[in-house]
Amino acid sequence: MRKLKTIELKRLSIEEYHQAIKNPLVVLLDNVRSAYNVGSVFRTADAFGVQELILCGISPCPPHKEIYKTAIGAENSVKWTYEEKILNSVISLKAEGYTIVGVEQTSNSVSMQNYNWEKGTKFALVFGNEVDGISEEILELCDFFIEIPQFGTKHSLNVSVAAGVVIWDLVKKLTYEK
Repeated sequence: MRKLKTIELKRLSIEEYHQAIKNPLVVLLDNVRSAYNVGSVFRTADAFGVQELILCGISPCPPHKEIYKTAIGAENSVKWTYEEKILNSVISLKAEGYTIVGVEQTSNSVSMQNYNWEKGTKFALVFGNEVDGISEEILELCDFFIEIPQFGTKHSLNVSVAAGVVIWDLVKKLTYEK
């Protein structure tokens, strides 16, 4: 056994990635304050073929050295936009037929392992601020909420880790499962 060299992984070039078919998934970051977290979400979005990343409110945007450090170039491959008010993006996505999914612990949230992502649906995942979660005004506009099951003493995961877990679950179920 040996580790594969980067060239052996046969990854797409940035130009090929731009042309590739993406998953019907938009990710919104609602006032995520850490540029390292934003960069990590860029990298996850690249890995799983996310259609677009929308940075909202105080979320840092490229060019930013901390984003570069964790994104490792994914800020160049992933389509992204900035919207000062997340409300504008959510309303627009709803009008385009997206199902808005809040990743948040609420009285109505469904545990991720119990949610059946419906194939053929366009999803927009909303991830909130590291301390306060999703903005109150956006909670009212979400179609439903999912939460990641946890078994330790902490009540949440880092937002970039949560994004990786949820995006992988969605892509896996839409792409690989029958």
